[in-house]
Amino acid sequence: MTRRKKTFIGLFVVVVLGGLAYANIGLKRTTGIAVTVEKIEARDLEAIVSASGKVQPKESVDISAETMGKVVNVAVEEGDVVKKGQLLLQIDPRNLEMAVNNRDASLASARSSLDQMKSQIENAKVALRESEDTLRRQEQMFKAGLLPREQYERAVNDVQRQRTNLLASEQNAKTQEQRIKQEEANLDSAKYDLNKVRVVAPRSGIVTRRNIDEGETAMIGTMNNPGTVLLTIADLSVIETEIEVDETDIPFIKIGQPAKVTIDAIPDRTFAGKVTEVGNSPIQAAGAAASARATNFKVTVTIDGTVPNVRPGFTCTAVITTATRQKAPAVPIQAMTVRELVVDEKGEIVKEPELTPEEKAKKSAARGRPAPPPELKPGQTRKEIEGVFMIQDGFSKFVPVKVGIAGEKYFEVLNGLKPGDEVITGPFASVRGMRDGDAVRLSTEPAVTTTKGK
Repeated sequence: MTRRKKTFIGLFVVVVLGGLAYANIGLKRTTGIAVTVEKIEARDLEAIVSASGKVQPKESVDISAETMGKVVNVAVEEGDVVKKGQLLLQIDPRNLEMAVNNRDASLASARSSLDQMKSQIENAKVALRESEDTLRRQEQMFKAGLLPREQYERAVNDVQRQRTNLLASEQNAKTQEQRIKQEEANLDSAKYDLNKVRVVAPRSGIVTRRNIDEGETAMIGTMNNPGTVLLTIADLSVIETEIEVDETDIPFIKIGQPAKVTIDAIPDRTFAGKVTEVGNSPIQAAGAAASARATNFKVTVTIDGTVPNVRPGFTCTAVITTATRQKAPAVPIQAMTVRELVVDEKGEIVKEPELTPEEKAKKSAARGRPAPPPELKPGQTRKEIEGVFMIQDGFSKFVPVKVGIAGEKYFEVLNGLKPGDEVITGPFASVRGMRDGDAVRLSTEPAVTTTKGK
């Protein structure tokens, strides 16, 4: 074979091998799942809990009737600003005024009777002294034999009778004094009841509700029937929001955490506040809805400063910041997924043997034909593990990740990743269905971000 021919054959072989290599590279570039990736970076994270509820004043008082009667005057309207002690309404006082007059008359009669009894006591004392003087004279005459025994004994009995009369008069006077105290208490009670017909403001504030008009009858409450709420006065200088928080979020909420409140009736404004109360018992639902309703807890957020034109009952939404992190490694939420892995008795993940690229290619080609799960060794169990997928030599690799707080778009990374690592973020369906060892390639199309807030 000539030198020229050998050279030609060598060039031909080189061209063929180059073509095969180029075809192989092109094939690798066009096969596998097209994915997008994002680098792990340090970010400022903020975990939040959002819930809706109602606006309520921190301090309010419902005013009910303490005595029954017809309302003859209503001195305020809804929205009026009132001061403590200001007249709110008047109930017809005539029946109670008559009761006061009757008690007053009874007290005067009792005092007059006591005066008569005191006079009787003085008379009894005089009669007793006279009988004692008579007894002393007759006793001397009896000793001298100048007075019959019968007359002397009558004088002795007369003294005893006068002493008994005096004791009885004094006891009657004491009884009458107690009766006078009773009549005085009855009079005070009647006067107190009379004062109830004049209803005044127990505190300063705004009349937020009025349920009574002139001519209507105010009813008092009983054990099983609460009285009519006539008026409600609220102090709107301090406003609270009572929100219902799901049971899964309650463990993260603590008193003093900052919050931002938006009120539907006051758009385009956000009010700062803080958590001041966290319920210990779930909100009880009444009726048939109790079994189907989710378990929620009441959380109170107090708004800082004043809220203009606010009304109790306004619908609001509170966003509570439960935790913050500064410059923490963060992984996109859409990159996180869950896979079932084998763990040993210590809870450590049992790693599968490392595959060669040819074995990985065969495993990736078998996608769609899931292999049966391997048999577990003694002490091993299957457990769902959170993690992400990374690209390694053109194939996906599942990496377990321990996360901390959840921000709006990112999880805090506690273990498993470091800044600079690239994780697969999409497409969403591909990440959820991806398996360890699948062939992947970088997508040339713009990434579609799927976020999950908390």
